[in-house]
Amino acid sequence: MSFIDLPVLQPTPALKVPTSLVVRYGYMRMMGEFAYDGDTRPGCGAKVVIRTRRGTELAEVMTTTCSNGGCAKSITRDKMMEFIENSGGSEYPFTTDGKVLRIANPDDYIEQTRIESLRSEYVATCKTLILEMELPMKLVEVELILGGEMATFFFMSEHRVDFRALVKHLATRFRTRINLHQVGARDEARLVADYETCGQHCCCKQFLKVLKPINMGAAKMQKATLDPNKISGRCGRLKCCLRYEEETYEDLRRKLPRLGSRVRTAEGTGTVEETMILTQLVRVRLDNNNRAVAVANEELVERDLPALREDERQQNDVRSDSPRPGPRDRQPRRTNEPRVPGTFPQPPEVFTPPPPLEDPDGPETTDVAPPEPKGPNSPHNPPAQPGIGSLGRRRRRGNRGGGSPPSQDRPPQ
Repeated sequence: MSFIDLPVLQPTPALKVPTSLVVRYGYMRMMGEFAYDGDTRPGCGAKVVIRTRRGTELAEVMTTTCSNGGCAKSITRDKMMEFIENSGGSEYPFTTDGKVLRIANPDDYIEQTRIESLRSEYVATCKTLILEMELPMKLVEVELILGGEMATFFFMSEHRVDFRALVKHLATRFRTRINLHQVGARDEARLVADYETCGQHCCCKQFLKVLKPINMGAAKMQKATLDPNKISGRCGRLKCCLRYEEETYEDLRRKLPRLGSRVRTAEGTGTVEETMILTQLVRVRLDNNNRAVAVANEELVERDLPALREDERQQNDVRSDSPRPGPRDRQPRRTNEPRVPGTFPQPPEVFTPPPPLEDPDGPETTDVAPPEPKGPNSPHNPPAQPGIGSLGRRRRRGNRGGGSPPSQDRPPQ
């Protein structure tokens, strides 16, 4: 085959320049999809100059969006919106209110470096004013953008702070727009933390956008140690990574029998004492020999057996290795009679009372006078005296036996 017979290779068409870029910007690692009308296609990780509500600032290109997502550096908008919906929805810090001005040049890098060098002055001035005004707040970080239109001060406080005077002094000192933003412990770690105990960057600073609360049940279910120093992150709260495998652990846990339930194994019936989620093993205490065995979950013959009866439970409580009863535990002899060799003690006779004798004359009767009727004028219900009510009768009963003398305003009887 000669070179003349080889097919002529056609030049590859140039990739179209995207009309929008997905960028990440700011100390809080916010995301946005901004319009782009440049002539050069920026790659992932490139620095661009964007304009947002805060002003002009630098941003990092994450990916590009197009209609088909043909290359490895672009995704479809439908996939991006699906990812945002699964990552927090409306809580996800995503915006489209902005524009990509240009790809960053060396002059933009120099200017950003000069502005970053002024951070120490901003921090020192703000801390001094906080001490002078005795404000209950702690300064965390100061963010300066490329255009210098605004300076953001991140602070922590357990109470509501009136910082209007502080903003006025800072605006007069630096001649720029001042924004004070209150953050919590987890947002503080997002701003200043670097690496975690696993050796990786903190999830909140690297990619995690929505910080959802985590309960202690996730740590207990994953068999993690309950030492606060080992399950807490840089923020002092439970590690965010405990949520990553919580759903998997929950699915595996549902496949295992409950603790204390009755199961049947190849060696006999027993009670579940412990379960191991990842290995799917079950520790069973057998009834026949009181031995604990580890059985795979799929090797269980039968589950959820009925509970033991009282007599079976008592038999299982008697162990073969239990100590012999001592002299005090032995039952005393039922009788004090001397035992004749070759005979066995008989149980004591139970006395049974004889049945009552029948009376030929019939049951004994007693004449009882019928009760007298209690009418309005009967002797058992004498007519009420004028001026004496229930209170007067109660006072007379109380005076019997040496009570207090009757009151003087009582009417004569």
